[in-house]
Amino acid sequence: MEKQSVTIYTVAREARVSMATVSRVVNGNPNVKPATRQKVMDVIKRLNYRPNAVARGLASKKTTTVGVIIPRITNPYFADLALGIDDIASMYKYNIILTNSDNDDDKVLKVVRNLLAKQVDGIIFMGYSMPDELRDELKSSNTPVVVAGSVVNDDELATVRIDYENAAKEATLKLLDNAKDHVAFVTGPLKYVINGNDKLRGYKAALAERHIDFDDQLVVETDGTYQSSYDQAKKLVEAGVKAAYISNDNLAVGLLNGLTDNGVKVPEEFEIISSNDTTYTKISRPTISSITQPLYDIGAIAMRLLTKLMDGKDSAADADEKDVILDHGFANRQSTR
Repeated sequence: MEKQSVTIYTVAREARVSMATVSRVVNGNPNVKPATRQKVMDVIKRLNYRPNAVARGLASKKTTTVGVIIPRITNPYFADLALGIDDIASMYKYNIILTNSDNDDDKVLKVVRNLLAKQVDGIIFMGYSMPDELRDELKSSNTPVVVAGSVVNDDELATVRIDYENAAKEATLKLLDNAKDHVAFVTGPLKYVINGNDKLRGYKAALAERHIDFDDQLVVETDGTYQSSYDQAKKLVEAGVKAAYISNDNLAVGLLNGLTDNGVKVPEEFEIISSNDTTYTKISRPTISSITQPLYDIGAIAMRLLTKLMDGKDSAADADEKDVILDHGFANRQSTR
């Protein structure tokens, strides 16, 4: 005979209390007499009753579930952000559905539609661009969204990040102080706001401050992969480049290895500063100097901001709270003099 599932009704009947009382016990409501609470808990244990999260979600109009979208699940930058998100989600009793978009517009659209079908209460978006179709879909669903560790092409979305423009300017200035000129900006696709707007503006601002003319030949756009950066090493040296500020650690390691394999000494002949300070910068040889970011804190604060938005607190939508900018730093390692 097929075993019947234990429901809240079964527990109420066995404990001889109302279903409302069982619900209060399960949800930790203090308005239950200790003796009654114990009686209900004993029945729950005996019947091995597990509350149905979906049913509870329907009753409360909440699923207590948050969708987290990562552009590439193997990237340590986003993995570190996810740790902060997960810890705060657990603290506020939210479950996480972690998804991988492969930084692909079609896939991210599919991923978000799946999350919305699961009726998630909110979404933390990690990525570099928000396709128009996706933006429209999110707005029509009224699902709160927070962008963590990046900026996207939608000023209305809440973000938690560092000041990428200022960080890029500081990194470029450090290289200019040593190399004097011929400092390149090696970047992933410039169509992404974080690269083509924020970091490029910071790079240009540093040149302007040192009265150096901007040369677009020194802006080296790659597809963001290790190999694309590795392949640029020889060309940069042949072009007389002496240093490079790099938009992410994956590209930084690619360039470093390309230089090393072409017999170029880092930092004596070529200096490198990266942007994210993930594990890559510490396990490479030489180690790579980098802008530092409080990645765990960015993730944690993004999740806390999302809880406010999901609770419908108007203050969280205020301009001051919508774009949270945390302090960044600098780790001086072996790839700079």
